[in-house]
Amino acid sequence: MTDLVSLSRRDGVAVVTIDHPPVNAISHGVRAGLLAAVDQIRSRPGAIGAVLACAGRTFAAGSDIREFDAPVKEPHLSTVIAALEALPVPVMAAIHGTALGGGFELALGCHYRIASPDAKVGLPEINLGLIPGAGGTQRLPRLIGIAAALEWILGGKHVAAADALAAGAIDELAAGDLLEAAVAAVRRIAQQKAIRRTSALDIPKPAPADVFTAQRQAVAKRARGFEAPPAAIDAVEAAATLPFAEGMTRERAISDRLKASLQSRAQRHLFFGEREVARIPDIGKEVAARTIDSVGIVGAGTMGRGIAMACLNGGLSVTLVDRTNALADAGRASIAKSYARDVEKKRLSEEAMAQRLERLTAAGDMEALAQADLVIEAAFEDMAIKQSLFRDLDRICRPGAILASNTSTLDLNAIAAVTRRPADVIGLHFFSPAHVMRLLEVVRGRATAADVVVSAMGFGKRIGKVAVLSGVCFGFIGNRMFEGYVRESQRLLLEGATPAQVDRALTNFGMAMGPCAVIDLAGVDVSFLTREGNRPNLPPDPSYCLIGDKLHHLGRFGQKAGRGFYRYESGAAVSDPEVEALIRSEADRMGISRREIGPEDIVARCIYPLISEAAQILDEGIALRAVDIDVVWASGYGWPRYRGGPLFHADAMGLQAIVDGIHGFARDLGNDYGYWTPSALLAKLAAEGKLFKDWSRS
Repeated sequence: MTDLVSLSRRDGVAVVTIDHPPVNAISHGVRAGLLAAVDQIRSRPGAIGAVLACAGRTFAAGSDIREFDAPVKEPHLSTVIAALEALPVPVMAAIHGTALGGGFELALGCHYRIASPDAKVGLPEINLGLIPGAGGTQRLPRLIGIAAALEWILGGKHVAAADALAAGAIDELAAGDLLEAAVAAVRRIAQQKAIRRTSALDIPKPAPADVFTAQRQAVAKRARGFEAPPAAIDAVEAAATLPFAEGMTRERAISDRLKASLQSRAQRHLFFGEREVARIPDIGKEVAARTIDSVGIVGAGTMGRGIAMACLNGGLSVTLVDRTNALADAGRASIAKSYARDVEKKRLSEEAMAQRLERLTAAGDMEALAQADLVIEAAFEDMAIKQSLFRDLDRICRPGAILASNTSTLDLNAIAAVTRRPADVIGLHFFSPAHVMRLLEVVRGRATAADVVVSAMGFGKRIGKVAVLSGVCFGFIGNRMFEGYVRESQRLLLEGATPAQVDRALTNFGMAMGPCAVIDLAGVDVSFLTREGNRPNLPPDPSYCLIGDKLHHLGRFGQKAGRGFYRYESGAAVSDPEVEALIRSEADRMGISRREIGPEDIVARCIYPLISEAAQILDEGIALRAVDIDVVWASGYGWPRYRGGPLFHADAMGLQAIVDGIHGFARDLGNDYGYWTPSALLAKLAAEGKLFKDWSRS
C-alpha cells in the first residue's frame, strides 16, 4: 500500500480507505495502494468481507486527469477493479459526496454499493471528449439496462443517490453513519454466502431494438461534430452484443483512441482553463472579498431581467429598478412568468420559485438601491446615459458598495471617472440570456481596487458563471475579436457568398451559429449602433459591414422584426431573395467582382482575423493568458469545445500556417486597411517556432 490508501479491520470486515485530498482522485499512487490492499485481503485470511471507503468530503470524484497526457503507469484502473471484483468475500463501496468517472467505475466493480442520501454518482467523461475506460460502459448496463446506461453516459450528469437506487446502480441508502451501515451490510451479506459480481450479470430490461440507431441520430443533432458521443454508443453496444471480456477490450480500445485525440485534448484544455481563469496573478490570497448578499439592478429590460434571474438563482436578494414603478413591476412579472414556465416543465419546484420571487423587489426609484452590496447597471449602450446613471449611483449607494456596468464595448474608465469612487467601479459584461449563458467578462478599470476584482470573480462563481478578467479596450476580449470575424463574414457576401453559405461553412466548422444568424438574433440594430459608437476608430473602408448597415436602414432588425439577413417564418430562418438581391446590387455599385467561394476559404477568412486579434489582445495585456481567451470564446461565443478555443486551435494548426494564410489573403485581396497584417505576437511566435501555450507575460 501507499500513504494514500490504508487498510484496517472493523468487526471482522476489512476497511480500505482512500485518503488523497481534496477529492480522492484516483492517481497512480491510489491505484497502486488499492491493488496492494486487495492483495493483502486475499493473502491474509480472516476478513469476512470488505468495505471500500474514502476519507474527507467525498468518495473518489474521478481519475487524475493530469495523468491523461502521459502513458498510463500500471496498474491500470481496470486491473485494480478486476482484482477487487475477484475477491472471494463480499466488497461494499461506501459512497459519500460524489462518485464520478473512475470513482464510480471503482464502485461499480465492488459487489455492492451503499450511499449517503445526499451522495451523487455519474460518468461525466463525455464532457472531456472521453468515454468511461475502466468498465463503466460494460458494468453500468448490467445494473440499470441499456437505455438508462446510454442516458447516463451520454448525458454526463450527476445522478442523485435516490435516483441511482431506483435505477439499480446502488443497493442501499445509509440511514445513519455511512461506514457503520456499510460494515453491517457486509456482515449481513457474508452470512448469505453469496457474492454478486456485476461483470457476470445479464443485462436487465431489454432495450428496444432500435435504441442504438435512435441514440446515434439524436447525438448527430445534439452533439454535432463531437467524436465521443457516437464512440460511447459503440462501447455500450459492445456490452449488449459481446461477452464481458470482449466488451472490456472494445471499451479500452475506444477509450485509448479518444484519450489521444485532439478533441479530448481540446476539451481537457478548457476543463483546466475554466479553473485557471479564476487565478489573478497580481492579486494575492490575502486580499479578502467584500460581502455580496444583496444586488441592485438598473434596467428591467431583457438583459436586466436575465441578470436578476442569475442572481436569484444564486441565492442573492435582488432589487430591480427602472424609470417607473410600472416598468419595474412589468420586469418582475416577466421574471415570475419565466419561472412559472420552468415549473411547468419540471425544471424548478414550486417551492424554489416562491423562494426566489420572495427575494425579488421591484422599484421605480433608484433610491431603493441605497443599501445594496452590488449594483449592476444594465441600461442602453450609450456613454452619456451610463455616465448619468453612475453619477446618481455614486450619490445614492452606500460607501463600500460595488458599482458595476454591464457595458459590452464602452470605456469603463470613462464611466468610473464621473464618480468619486472609481476604485469601486468594475465591469460585469453578461451575455444574453444572462441567466443561461455561462460567460461573465469581469472588466478591471485603471482604478478598480483589488478587493473589488476578487469580489466580482467570486460573485461570478456564486451565480454559476465562468468569470474571466479583462482589461479595458473597445469590446474587451470577446467583442473585440468578434469585430474582425463579422467584418470578413459580411465582406464575403459582397464577394459572392450568400448568408446561408457563410453560416453553413462556420457551423460545419463547429460554431453554434453562423455570424449572420447571430446578428439577427442579437439585433441588426444593436450591431449597427455599436459600430456607430465606434466609427472614429474604424477604417475608412466603404465596404465595412456595409450589408449590416443597409439592413438596419431598411428596418430589417433581425428576428425581433421577422427579417434581417434572413426572413423568419414560424421562428425558422429562411433565405430571403430580397437580401441576396441587395447584396448583388451593392457589390455591383462598388465594382466588386463576385465568384464562387468554398467553405474552407470562408472559414479561414473569418477565423484568421479572430486569431490575429486575440494575439494582439494578449500582447496588450487585455487578457492575462491564452487560455482566458479560449474560455471566453468557448463559453460565450459558441466556439466548438472540441476545438479548444481560438488559440488552442491556432496551436493545433501551427502558427506559421496561419501567418502564411494571412499573407496570402493580403496578396489576393489587398491590404489597404491593414486587415491582413498578422499581429506582432502572432508573427513573433511563428518565426520562433513557438505556440501560444508556450507564451507567458513574464
